[in-house]
Amino acid sequence: MNASHLLAPLKSVFGYDAFRPLQREIMEATLGGRDVLAILPTGGGKSLCYQLPALQREGLTVVVSPLIALMKDQVDQLQAAGVAATFLNSSVSGGEARARLTGLERGEYKLLYLAPERLFLPDFLEKLKRWQVTALAIDEAHCISEWGHDFRPEYRQLATLRTHFPGASVVALTATATERVQKDIVQQLQLKGPGKYVASFNRPNLTYRVLPKQRPRRQVLDYAAANRDVSGIVYCQSRRAVEDYALALQEAGHKAMPYHAGLPQSERIANQEAFIRDDVQVICATIAFGMGINKPNVRYVLHADLPKNIESYYQETGRAGRDGLPAECLLLFSPGDIAKYQHFIDQMEDEPAARIARQQLRQMADFAEYADCRRGALLRYFGESYHEANCGSCDNCLDDREEVDVTVECQKLLSCIFRINQGGYPMGLNHAVDVLRGSENLKVIGKGHQRLSTHGIGKDQPAEYWQGLGKQLIQRGYLKLSDDGYNTVELTSEAGRALKERRAFRMKPIRTRVTPAARTKAKSSAIECDEGLFEVLRKMRKELADARGVPPYVIFGDVALRQMARRYPRDETAFLSIPGVGQRKLKDYGGQFIEVIDEWLLENDPREFEPDGFLDPAPRIRKPKDPNDVNGTSLASLQLFREGKDVEAIAAVRGLNTSTIEVHLANCVEAGKLDSVDGLVSEAELARIREAVAEHGIEALRPIYEAAGEQISFGKIRIALAQLQREVSGGSN
Repeated sequence: MNASHLLAPLKSVFGYDAFRPLQREIMEATLGGRDVLAILPTGGGKSLCYQLPALQREGLTVVVSPLIALMKDQVDQLQAAGVAATFLNSSVSGGEARARLTGLERGEYKLLYLAPERLFLPDFLEKLKRWQVTALAIDEAHCISEWGHDFRPEYRQLATLRTHFPGASVVALTATATERVQKDIVQQLQLKGPGKYVASFNRPNLTYRVLPKQRPRRQVLDYAAANRDVSGIVYCQSRRAVEDYALALQEAGHKAMPYHAGLPQSERIANQEAFIRDDVQVICATIAFGMGINKPNVRYVLHADLPKNIESYYQETGRAGRDGLPAECLLLFSPGDIAKYQHFIDQMEDEPAARIARQQLRQMADFAEYADCRRGALLRYFGESYHEANCGSCDNCLDDREEVDVTVECQKLLSCIFRINQGGYPMGLNHAVDVLRGSENLKVIGKGHQRLSTHGIGKDQPAEYWQGLGKQLIQRGYLKLSDDGYNTVELTSEAGRALKERRAFRMKPIRTRVTPAARTKAKSSAIECDEGLFEVLRKMRKELADARGVPPYVIFGDVALRQMARRYPRDETAFLSIPGVGQRKLKDYGGQFIEVIDEWLLENDPREFEPDGFLDPAPRIRKPKDPNDVNGTSLASLQLFREGKDVEAIAAVRGLNTSTIEVHLANCVEAGKLDSVDGLVSEAELARIREAVAEHGIEALRPIYEAAGEQISFGKIRIALAQLQREVSGGSN
């Protein structure tokens, strides 16, 4: 199947005009019956890679997913788009489960979401075989690998699915997998000659920042205060910290809730639902929270403690900005966090596992202390090259301090380490700093390093300076740490050449003291729009979502709302052009959103909000191209008017504002469905409007409103203008 066959349902069902990187290739491979391993970043559209093909093939697509919350979330969104999907898990009541099973027996569903444990319940596989399973999608596939950051033993059983469904194609998907984990996924799932599609791990809409941890509670409260009106996640290492931060935020007036494995399940579910539905702005959580959470409008992720490895950090920060709009990832870092994790690792009885944990912890600490582009460092960890010298969206690249000459200082530190290692006993960076600064502690004296020529030559700088310099030399490849868990340091061949050639070293000034965190504010949008209208639309979206018992983003995401508040769609054709609007959502919600936009435009001129104009600002007064452009709700008001009811009576019958009814009737006049405005606008009012139009034109309603003495409603003005335009055009459509 080629891309042209996929583009039609992409738009009609999901509301998108184009694929994201690799989506089309993955879909074509799976529809061709090929096994696939897909590594796409969080927010990169993994779900669509199996959802859209499921609509194009016969039979049932089974999606294996690790969390109940993810299943419900995905199914809610699919059903809102008109897709027949369901899930089975422990949250479904007995009666509802039987109804869904009956539907599966009848072939009523295209997608079925299951937890891995459910698959292997007694007799369930036999039922599954009756349901014509033609494709298997394994989400969060890294869970099958012991080298992954979230290994789940129950995932190992999935390999047996191949024997039960030999003809089904398998697609394994994840956002985080190193080369080693990728190989493990292929082996464990017994993928047959799979197509491997690895998208860029880069999330260009995310800004990465690391701040020294100093009075962390104050830092968290200050940051939350600067971002009070947006959704954020605060990750903590311990359950106690989660409770403490949540309480502190609540006392500071924030809508915040805790989430950790120690809470009763009912409370965890309630807190998570409150966050997903925008009833709560901040969730304070351990790593127990977040996997599979599809909330797209998280504007920041704040790590109050150090994550235990890079994969976890990437996965957790990836929960910010899933809608593609700007978001921020802030890490508060203290060397004390390393010591805490090290203590836990030291208690591990499995030495190979402990060694892996130490290596991962060191890599995470290296990232936190990194002095160059953090985005580049993150991408290189996953084996991806990043060639930009400055990403423009991490703290190091945004740091405008000029580099200074540190040649002498680097020569001192490298020479000191070289002299220490000449004795045959490599030591750690802290020991080299002690020697440089002339310490005579027991370790220095015990090794005889007080007699080295480099002893005391660095007294002019504090220990923090030398440690920072050493870390930069490690990051730039002049020093390397051992991987035996002892973190001893030695010179690389590059350092030897640099010393021999008397190479100059330039670096940004080394910070020697902690600076307090600024009250930075995460960016809310890269889509400039009419913010007043956006807030009105967001409020209506929340009301609709609450009435339907779904999260707001199931109705529309922030991207869709911002585009509405930028383009002002006022008919079904224009509304359908908004990203995320498919035929089902147009039918279910189009009329209501168009009404609100119409009402907003009655009293507001978009040019007041953006001097240069938005991408496609619709004119305030516009004749529909076709009488069929008039939607059903406008026609309902027209019918009542024809029955003899005035605007106030129609509004009372329909439970709407009079201004909304006037919008409906103006639409009908514009489309030629109402030939006369008698009973709507008096002759005197029509004359005053004509005079105002002669002076101010028809591009905006407010000047006409003001010129008419602010005594004629915006709705009447629009009805009159529609009539005048029809007179000018000779009454033709």
